[in-house]
Amino acid sequence: MESIVSYTREQYQYVKGSRNVLFEYCETISAEDFVNQNSSFGRGGSIRNLLVHIANTYEYWIANFALKKNRIYAEYENYKTIKEVKLLFEIVDDFMEEFISQIDQIKDFEIQNTQNTAKPLQLFSHVITHEYHHKGQILSLSRHLGYTPVDTDIMR
Repeated sequence: MESIVSYTREQYQYVKGSRNVLFEYCETISAEDFVNQNSSFGRGGSIRNLLVHIANTYEYWIANFALKKNRIYAEYENYKTIKEVKLLFEIVDDFMEEFISQIDQIKDFEIQNTQNTAKPLQLFSHVITHEYHHKGQILSLSRHLGYTPVDTDIMR
């Protein structure tokens, strides 16, 4: 059986591949539509804001909570283009690699001084499923803006 490190590294490669399909699609969206806010879609309701929110979740759970990095969260307004968002995700990928390389050595985490704990694999699963949830919102939002969404599934 493969180690948890190998498994999660491979899984995260699939996530990044799917994310890159989304990023390529976002490059076809106008600058105005990229930041256009729609209150029907949470977290600021723009494609940009949803992408930054995804990065913030990785920052919270992986960088700050698991790796104790005290990373300052990305602010929506600091990212005007998909190119800038892609650079943000390069940073996310770096600390995800650090987390993955240590995942089999990390002990369970106490959550906010409660009796609840989280296993490293739970944190990993949480951030990637959270990304897919918002990826679906991004594609739906783009359809509302008049675009034809692409298939970002891992199995395409």
